[in-house]
Parts: sequence; structure tokens; C-alpha cells
Amino acid sequence: MNAVTPVPLPAVSVIMPVLDEERHLRDSVRHILEQDYPGELEVVIALGPSADRTDAIAAELVAEDPRVRTVPNPTGRTPAALNAAIKASRHPVVVRVDGHGMLSPDYIATAVRLLEETGAANVGGLMHAEGENDWERAVAAAMTSKIGVGNAAFHTGGAAAPADTVYLGVFRREVLERQGGYNVEFVRAQDWELNHRIREAGHLIWFSPELRVSYRPRPSVGTLARQYRDYGRWRRVVTRYHRGSVNLRYLAAPAALLANAAGIVVGAALTPWALAVPAAYVVGITAGSLPAGRGLPVGARLRVPLALATMHMCWGFGFLTSPRSLARRVIAGRRPAVTDPARPAPADV
Repeated sequence: MNAVTPVPLPAVSVIMPVLDEERHLRDSVRHILEQDYPGELEVVIALGPSADRTDAIAAELVAEDPRVRTVPNPTGRTPAALNAAIKASRHPVVVRVDGHGMLSPDYIATAVRLLEETGAANVGGLMHAEGENDWERAVAAAMTSKIGVGNAAFHTGGAAAPADTVYLGVFRREVLERQGGYNVEFVRAQDWELNHRIREAGHLIWFSPELRVSYRPRPSVGTLARQYRDYGRWRRVVTRYHRGSVNLRYLAAPAALLANAAGIVVGAALTPWALAVPAAYVVGITAGSLPAGRGLPVGARLRVPLALATMHMCWGFGFLTSPRSLARRVIAGRRPAVTDPARPAPADV
């Protein structure tokens, strides 16, 4: 009996958009290089104009391992970094990893298997937030709870299924290149926009809880506030770019912000009874923080309500103040989906 020759695993390119990541970059790259994956692997780091030791750390990583390379990203913008790294890489499977993301040991092997099993163009999984101090642990708890982020599967989990978008992503290069990569106008939400085009072209996006990336939350109230303000701002751009994408989950934070602001103004100017609205919100997030913070140290549990309020209010503020001019510029640069002639017409997920 003739022995069956095993099919070689596809070579993999890991692309990393990096800016001011001195705290986590080395660990993030280590988690990539130590993957339990026997196929060929390369790491391409796109370096923005960092103000810390990120460039020096990246140079050390290049000197230590021939699988690591860097390319410049003068703009510092994430989609431009991703496109530069895609252009500089060469393998048929492309894995996106951020500079503060830590891949689970079998992440790449599992993703390659899922691409084969599902036929998907892009697969992704859980954004598993993990903190290193009380504040970050509180933020991690808020980011993985339904009271914090609603029912987003890549935050809170769920069954494997087709999805509109996924966290980070593991792509087939041919699909990425056919779509022209990321739209550089989307400073945030570029994943959503690219996955939207991929689905319009008739391809499948697949979520699986088997895939997990440990994510390091922002280290202070101010940085978390800016992060969620930008999330809200760009989510409003997405709703204007694609009218069918808005849902009640996206409107919850803006509604809470408006209700709280109205309650405070009316309570101060007319009747103290109106203060019941912001009071009810405080009670609600405090009660919701109890299950979210279960098992955490006391210091972290006490900070969960602040993390929740920061996320809700700043996301809502960004959504409500997002300028129409930003959406108009993005819409003007809209990229049509490029359909593979060999594929059937696209279907809604």
C-alpha cells in the first residue's frame, strides 16, 4: 500500500499595524513566533511615527529572528499600515494582529483549518480582554460583558456562524488583493468596511469561538475615553455609509447620554425629580458591574462602574458629534466590491 503524502500547510504572513506599542510589542510578536503551526511563517510590522521605544524594540526583533521584517507607515494610520504590510508580505494566508494582541498558541493552525472547512474568505474569533492591573481588569470585565458592549459575539462569545465582520481576521490573500486591501479613509472601522465589500463580492465571513486573541485594554480613563469616543464617531460614519447597518445596540449609548444630560439639566433648572434619570443609570451600571466583575480583586470590582460609564458616555458622545463632513469624505472614496466571476451572486448573511 502506498503511503499518502501529507498536503503541506499554506505559508502564513502576519501583518501588524504598530504605533506607540513599546509596552506590549515584544510579547505580541513572541506569541506569533511561538505558534504551534508547522507551516512557513513571516511577520511584517508596519511602523508608524511612534513617540516611545517601539521602533527600537522592532529593530531588536528583526535582528533576533529572520522571520520578522518592518515597513514604514509615515501616516501612522491603521489602514495605511495594513496595506503597506500586505504589499510587503508574500504568503497566501494573511493574519492581522495588533501590537497589543496576544494570539492563543493554536490560533493560526485553527484559523487555517477553519478557512479550509468553511470556505470562508476571512475568519475571526474572540477579542478576549485581559488586564494587568486593577483598572485594566475592570475595563476587561466591562468589555466582555453584555452591559458593556451588548451582544457583539467577538466580545461576549457565541456559536460559530457566518458574521458581518470579525475581530482582526485571517484572510485569503487572493480575496484581499482582489478587493484592493483596506480603504484608507476609514481611520477606524476599517475592518467592517473591508468585510462589507468581501461579503458584497459573494464571500463568507466566519466567526468561531475557537479563535481567541488576548487583548490588553487601555491603561487609563483618558485613553479609554478617547478610544470609545473614536469608536462612536466612526460607527456613525458607518451608519451613514451603509444605512442598513444601524441597530438598537448602536443607539443605546447615545440615548443614555442624551437622557442623562437632559435629566441633569432639567433637574438643575426645573425639578429635582428629573435627576432620577441619571440616578437610575448609576444604579443600573453599578448593579450590572456585580456579575461583570465577579471573581476580580476588590480594587478592580470597584472600578468596573467607572469603566462602563466611560465606555457608554464617550461612545455616545462620539456617535452624536460625528461630523457629516467626515462621512461625506468617506462616501466619496467608496470602493465597490470586486466580484470573482467564478463565484455566484452575493447573498446576505
